[in-house]
Amino acid sequence: MYQKPHPTAPHPGPHRAGLPRTLRRRGPVTALAAALLGVTAAGAAWSATPGAARTTAAIRTCAVSDLYLSMGGKEGAAGSLYWPVRFTNTSTTTCALRGYPGVSVLDGAHHRIGPAAGHSGRSFGTTALSPGRSATAVLRTTNGPVGGPCERTGTYLRVYPPASRTATLVPAPWKTCSGVFQTGPVNVDGAF
Repeated sequence: MYQKPHPTAPHPGPHRAGLPRTLRRRGPVTALAAALLGVTAAGAAWSATPGAARTTAAIRTCAVSDLYLSMGGKEGAAGSLYWPVRFTNTSTTTCALRGYPGVSVLDGAHHRIGPAAGHSGRSFGTTALSPGRSATAVLRTTNGPVGGPCERTGTYLRVYPPASRTATLVPAPWKTCSGVFQTGPVNVDGAF
């Protein structure tokens, strides 16, 4: 048998029952507006977050074949010598580099002189390079035998771009002194 609802009880409609008490009292128009606002905000947040993630994730890592490596200008400061290694994207699409390159000094016969470069410890992010754009990783040693002897001068630098297992030889007369040989991360600011 059907029971007639009590005249003072709210109508237990299917859409109103799950709403908070404050919205049930305000009527169907307010409830609909609140529901649409919630769906719109959730949709905007959903589309913004994955979209940004897709953009970052869609940029591929630069391969050695995408890059031309060269040396920038040497600079001395406070007993140190700095020399940037420049990574230029020669491909037709944007690619990214993240982190530190691997760098060693080689003689003319391609034998390593001294240990490979350590890391400067600087934090880093992902550096996106559009076609024709460059970023650098700055190398550092002391400006002469300050606290220790110098290695003999090398002919090349063997450089592994970040995340690469393939190296490129860059002509560079580099001399490591005082046991100090470091590289900074790849960046567009020229920071060590």
